Amino acid sequence: MLNRNEITRRGFVAGTASVVAGSTGIRRSEQAFGFQSPSERPTIGVIGCGLRWDKRVMVPKANYGLGKQFPRYGDVVAVCDVDQNRLKRAGEIVKEWSTVPPMQCGDYRKVIDDKSIDVVHIVTPDHWHAKIAIEAMLSGKDVYCEKPMTLTIGEGKLIREVQQKTGAVFQVGTQQRSTVQFIKAVAMIRAGRLGKIKKVVCGIDSSPESPRLSPVTPPKNLDWDRWLGPAPKTDYRYQSGANNIMKEWSNGHYEFRWWYDFSGGKLTDWGAHHVDIATWGMGKTETGPVTVDPVMVEHPTEFEVGKPVRRDCYNTATRFLINATYADGMELEIRHDTDNGILFEGTDGRIFVNRGRLTGKPVEDLRLNPLSDGALERVYKGQPLSDHVENFFMALSARREPVSDVASHHRALTTCHLAGIAARLGESVRWDPVNEMVIGNSRAQGLVDRPKRAGFGIEM
Repeated sequence: MLNRNEITRRGFVAGTASVVAGSTGIRRSEQAFGFQSPSERPTIGVIGCGLRWDKRVMVPKANYGLGKQFPRYGDVVAVCDVDQNRLKRAGEIVKEWSTVPPMQCGDYRKVIDDKSIDVVHIVTPDHWHAKIAIEAMLSGKDVYCEKPMTLTIGEGKLIREVQQKTGAVFQVGTQQRSTVQFIKAVAMIRAGRLGKIKKVVCGIDSSPESPRLSPVTPPKNLDWDRWLGPAPKTDYRYQSGANNIMKEWSNGHYEFRWWYDFSGGKLTDWGAHHVDIATWGMGKTETGPVTVDPVMVEHPTEFEVGKPVRRDCYNTATRFLINATYADGMELEIRHDTDNGILFEGTDGRIFVNRGRLTGKPVEDLRLNPLSDGALERVYKGQPLSDHVENFFMALSARREPVSDVASHHRALTTCHLAGIAARLGESVRWDPVNEMVIGNSRAQGLVDRPKRAGFGIEM
């Protein structure tokens, strides 16, 4: 049995160049994390301290933020951010929680290299997720990574490989997997209440556009080059006056998600949630579609060979209807113009589920014909239902797979990425879900992964 910190980068590379599909990998130590005894509580390093972590970094009286859940189970001992204002505020917030100020840094490597830190919470923009997650796992750490897990399909394959090899406990922040109405919807499908699933529709809304944004000098508190990291070198763009959570248009904080350099737009922003649940309910977490067809896609700019022509405005798809078809004929539709949520259509009925409701005749029928005892728990990998953060820490305690694991989320997110590739090229994409390769289209295959900027490659 290897100790967690005995799994090194060098050992990983020397041990294998790739992991055979289905391998259970190397099990790490069976250290049981208790959540009450100070000597047993895991230590946590937070990388990225923006709105998703705690909205109070910007709005002092706000009460929104995932970060506040983590101190219930472990001790936040380090915070990292390339924005000095957010970093300082994050340190103050953590001190409020524990009275002990955390280590503060602008370079995530200080968190990764600190052997006293057990868990890394990744809350950065999408283009940083894979690099940090992989290096954290190779350093012996467990990972909670906000969605979407990756910027590309290639990154997902690599994260899966490293997770299998190291045995890291890795929870993706798709919290809908721990929300009761989504679990119940999947349980109903498993119980045959809809018959055979024929079609699923994911409504994920349209995305915003921006005016043309001129380059400006980055604010002094923001290390723009480090924020860019693995992404291509580009100017910082900003204009105030937008009607959004940031009250601004930019290619930086929060608004990064509308630029293909850093994200996949709405297809991976909300798609990472709803396509994930759709894939779970369809029983397709070990495979993928065979064709992805961009029936209708609108972008704010023209594209050439999958790349936006203009670089001074938001460029991800704003409106879309994209169909994914599986080998057995099952269809998944991703569109902007229906209710936000997931519609499952089967031979015997249909149900709709989103964060506010679970509806449909099969749901009404539960009053007279409820699901069997334990049906929801069986869907939830045989674990007691809990919130998403608690599920992660319980998985740490038992050294088991959490509910939103790397391999299944990678399959769901692959569908989102393929939808983005098809949208950018404006043509159908044929996919081999066994070998995870595009068939007969070198342009599309070229978008399955992206090179990292010099100096920001993934350290193996």
